[in-house]
Amino acid sequence: MRFEGRPLDFVSGRTHMIRTFFIAAFTCVCTFVLGIATIISSFFTRTGNFPHLIARAWANAILFVSGVRVTVTGVSHIDPDKSYIYMPNHQGNFDIPVLLGRLPVQFRWLAKEEVFRIPIMGRGMRACGYISIDRSDRQSAFKSLERAVETIRDGTSVVIFPEGTRSVDGKLKSFKKGGFVIAADAGVPIVPVAIHDTWEIMPKKRFLIKPRDVLLEIRAPVDTTGYSRETKNELMEKIRRIIKERLDRGREKTS
Repeated sequence: MRFEGRPLDFVSGRTHMIRTFFIAAFTCVCTFVLGIATIISSFFTRTGNFPHLIARAWANAILFVSGVRVTVTGVSHIDPDKSYIYMPNHQGNFDIPVLLGRLPVQFRWLAKEEVFRIPIMGRGMRACGYISIDRSDRQSAFKSLERAVETIRDGTSVVIFPEGTRSVDGKLKSFKKGGFVIAADAGVPIVPVAIHDTWEIMPKKRFLIKPRDVLLEIRAPVDTTGYSRETKNELMEKIRRIIKERLDRGREKTS
């Protein structure tokens, strides 16, 4: 039985490898072409809304080619005319196209500075109005948080990964406090978002990409009225508890 399984494993492995190289090549070309389009479009609009739509097209193209099917629930919880801070868990690289392609609102990312240094892609992200944050520089990070607050007050939502980094095994990590400082200062609701199973598409520190069905759960907004910088930890634990409960329920259904 073990001997008979080896050829099939070998063929399956090669198939995934060829598929991964194709997806990687497509992503590079798509990033270059649509990145240039995003940069050019930014000269004709200052809102960042149209460049964001181009970025959404980029995300949907990658999801399609990768064979990732996304089911979205809870859209009725959000008002498209209101601004929120969306806080999803961060399981893997595919969280980016899943959120960008399937979250049905205009939003701006708050993302680490390193991503903005990638040629073309970084320029394209700035053209969309996305906000970089350098966590190693306290003063610079503080200015980024202030800019995020201004973005929200101007009527545009912001997406922040409260874990700050990807999970290795899909389990929820501890949260960083920056996003909750923004919530306390801006006084806008936080929308918890639970992303299921993206870590299995392309686990951290692995290269192969495998098609996968993904669930994106949008939960009811959490009112931040009454919270301050002094009580942000309470808010942080509340949001983490909501997301963890949804992830745990998802695992129970598949076990």
